[in-house]
Amino acid sequence: MAKKHGKRYLASLESYERDQVYDVKGAMETVVSTAKAKFDETIEAHIRLGVDPRHADQNVRGTVVLPHGTGRSLKVAVFAKGEKATEAEQSGADVVGAEDLAEKIQGGWLDFDIAVATPDMMGVVGRLGKILGPKGLMPNPKAGTVTFEVEKAVNDIKAGKVEFRVDKAAIIHVPIGKASFGPEKLQENFLSLMGAIIKARPSSAKGNYLRKITIASTMGPGVKVSPADIASSVK
Repeated sequence: MAKKHGKRYLASLESYERDQVYDVKGAMETVVSTAKAKFDETIEAHIRLGVDPRHADQNVRGTVVLPHGTGRSLKVAVFAKGEKATEAEQSGADVVGAEDLAEKIQGGWLDFDIAVATPDMMGVVGRLGKILGPKGLMPNPKAGTVTFEVEKAVNDIKAGKVEFRVDKAAIIHVPIGKASFGPEKLQENFLSLMGAIIKARPSSAKGNYLRKITIASTMGPGVKVSPADIASSVK
């Protein structure tokens, strides 16, 4: 059965050239104009890479702090003890604990968006793998969430740090802000993300690295972005 779209979506489709590949500036202006929902829609980037995720050395992954944040306030849970627990609290972490926090999570509590842990707490956190892993909440050194630099980790997350990771289809999906940010701020966030993705290119990746790029609002259609323009725009 074909999916039926609402009037706003159909109106958005008619407001731009669907098959056109836009430069970065034009893409941001277009995606904002197609965000017609009554709420502040999230703008997300979808980047298909020329990598083979089946090979460990081509699993593109990293983090970047978006200049203007994501427009979303994230709840941060920190596993730490002693001075590091105090540091986490002073940095603005929403919940801080050790074995007590682990027990709370084992009891079904998951009211947080990102978990950070000091390396000495990973023995405790590791036991939560079956709970946190499937939800993408497990602290990971590659994402900067297993660290003794607790203050920096919490501050970066609160400031708009996002993680990107290629999926099985070689696509990265990352939010780059809200429609209310406007084209200019979204463009700055997007180029910061793309700079980090380009920097993370595996040496074993062959041919075109940036294959296809689309941005879209929560309820809107996709807008195609020129990979060539990104390559020339990223500093």
